Amino acid sequence: QVQLVESGGGLVQPGGSLRLSCAASGSIVSIYDMGWYRQAPGKQRELVAVITSGGSRNYLDSVKGRFTISRDNAKNTVYLQMNSLKPEDTAVYYCNADLRGGSGRGIHWGQGTQVTVSS
Repeated sequence: QVQLVESGGGLVQPGGSLRLSCAASGSIVSIYDMGWYRQAPGKQRELVAVITSGGSRNYLDSVKGRFTISRDNAKNTVYLQMNSLKPEDTAVYYCNADLRGGSGRGIHWGQGTQVTVSS
C-alpha cells in the first residue's frame, strides 16, 4: 500500500513564505510525475505545479515566479516552496504522484494541508 503524507501548511501573512513537503512511502517501484493541486472553498481543484521524473516543471500562471516545485528522488519526496504569498493562495493543498507500486501503476493523493494567507 502506498501513502502520501503532506506537511508544512499553516497560517502566514501576505508576502510571507511556506514550504510544503509530501513524502511517498510503501511498496513503490517507480515515481513518474509529482504535483501539487489546491482547492479553495467553492472552487474546483486546480493544478498548481508539476515536476516530471526528469525534472521538467510546469506552473499555474498565477504562481509563476513565486512558487517553486522540486523533488528528492532518493527520499520519494516532492516540495513546494511558496514565496510572496497572497490571500488568493488560501486553499487546501494536495500532493499527487503518478507511480508504480506493488499493485501496479496509478495516481495517488495526499490527505491535504491547509494554507491560509491572512493578516
